[in-house]
Amino acid sequence: MIEQPIEQPIEQPIEQPIEKTFTRKNAGFWIRFFAYSVDVLLIWAVCKLLIVGSVFRLIGVDHPMFWIFSLKALAGSLLFYAYFVLMTKWLGQTLGKMIFGLRVVSDKQEHLTWTTVLIREWIGRYISVTIKLLYFVVAFTPKHQAIHDLLADTRVVYENSYETTEIHQNTWQQEVKQLQQQGEV
Repeated sequence: MIEQPIEQPIEQPIEQPIEKTFTRKNAGFWIRFFAYSVDVLLIWAVCKLLIVGSVFRLIGVDHPMFWIFSLKALAGSLLFYAYFVLMTKWLGQTLGKMIFGLRVVSDKQEHLTWTTVLIREWIGRYISVTIKLLYFVVAFTPKHQAIHDLLADTRVVYENSYETTEIHQNTWQQEVKQLQQQGEV
C-alpha cells in the first residue's frame, strides 16, 4: 500500500481587488497663469477699445469721476468681475481656459452654483488680485488650488486629460488578518 501524503492547505496569497477610477487631471500653476494672462489681455483690450475709447468719448468726458473713483476704473473693474463670474457660471470656463482646454469644477456639486461662482470669482478673486502673491498658492497645494478655489471648493482641471487612481480594497480575509495582528480577534 502506497501512502499518500496528507494534503495540507497551501496558503495562497489573497489577491486584492483593485478598483480603477478616472479623474480629471488638475491644472498646474503655469497653464493657469497663461490662461489668466489671455483673459486679462482680452479684458484690457475691450476696456481700452470699447469702453474708454468709444463710450466716454461719445459722451464727451475725458476724466469722469464718481465720488473718489474714476469711472474708467469702475467700468474696468465691473467688466473684469462680470467677465469671470458670467463666463464661469454659464460655461464653466473663460476664453483663456477654453484656449488651453481647462475648466472649473466643483468638489461638492455636479454643477457650479451661483453661490460657488460668486465666492470664487468675486470675493476670492478680489482677495487674490489685491494680494497678488496669493496666486502662487496654486504651485504648492496638492490639487493646485488657488485661494479662490479653496474658498469655493473648486478646482481647475483639464477638459480632456484624465489620470487613473487605483483603490485597493481589502478582502474579508485580509481584514481578519489585520484584526488578528492588532489583537482584536
